[in-house]
Amino acid sequence: MDGIFYTLQDFMTFTKGSAYLLIIAALLGILAFWRFLTERETPSVRDDEPHHH
Repeated sequence: MDGIFYTLQDFMTFTKGSAYLLIIAALLGILAFWRFLTERETPSVRDDEPHHH
């Protein structure tokens, strides 16, 4: 049964490349989630209108 890895170097190169792709995907995901959490909506009450408590 032939695998896709013929040498240890092939396996290590594939593993390292996969790890880098996962790290980039995780960082982009964290950035998108952070922007989602810190996004502000426009205020519904303007500052020059009196506030009713």
